Amino acid sequence: MVNYTINGYGDFEADEQLSVPTLLHYLEASHAYFLDFQLPYIRRELQESLDESESLAKLILRFYDEYAHEIRRHMKYEQKTLFPYVQSLIEGHPANDYNVETFSKHHGATDKKLRELKLLIIKYLPQDGLHNNQLTATLHDIYENEVWLRQHAEVEDRIFTPAIKRLELLTKQEDVSKNITSMVFRSGQDNSEALSDREREVIIGVVQGMSNKEIADHLCISVNTVITHRRNIARKLQIHSPAGLTIYAIVNGFVDISSVKL
Repeated sequence: MVNYTINGYGDFEADEQLSVPTLLHYLEASHAYFLDFQLPYIRRELQESLDESESLAKLILRFYDEYAHEIRRHMKYEQKTLFPYVQSLIEGHPANDYNVETFSKHHGATDKKLRELKLLIIKYLPQDGLHNNQLTATLHDIYENEVWLRQHAEVEDRIFTPAIKRLELLTKQEDVSKNITSMVFRSGQDNSEALSDREREVIIGVVQGMSNKEIADHLCISVNTVITHRRNIARKLQIHSPAGLTIYAIVNGFVDISSVKL
């Protein structure tokens, strides 16, 4: 298995394995950085380097706002839906109506809109040296953020999503094991409690190879009563054969295996 560690703005290389809580913390911090600082920062840079009275400048700002809205929508979706789900997985009680495949289906791209934005800015570059330099610097920041977002998406797709799938699988396996254990324990406990003392005595007689008449004589009851007890035992335990009752009696400690003729 290849393990990863994250460096800088989302670059990663083979190294020590990152835990799911660490990855979740990294992505939450990355979202806060991009939404609260980087997107508003570039918006201010554009405003300072554009003449908003010009139609093309207005178009650039509108394109940027639409692009920022798509990025914000995607990250807010993750923060509202994916991250709480992952936290619930970590805590051992995942939501039943969600999985990481649902997240993958919502993981859309904004590359086309960003490409159009960059082309518009290049076309607009003003003749004025100051504003030209300011807009060029903003364009450079947009390219840098494009790289950052691509690396961020790779962390999500190549590290985070596979880690969540493994955690989902592990959680399901643990749930299945717990359910099986619970069912076995509960079944044995309930069945044991459901049997009367007389029914247990009848089972012991059957295990010891007694006939119905021998059991009746041993317990000082009628043969019909023995037959009724055996019918009730079969209904309660869903066990109809002497061999099955023998196994049940040994497992539940009614008889010692050394006393049973096998």
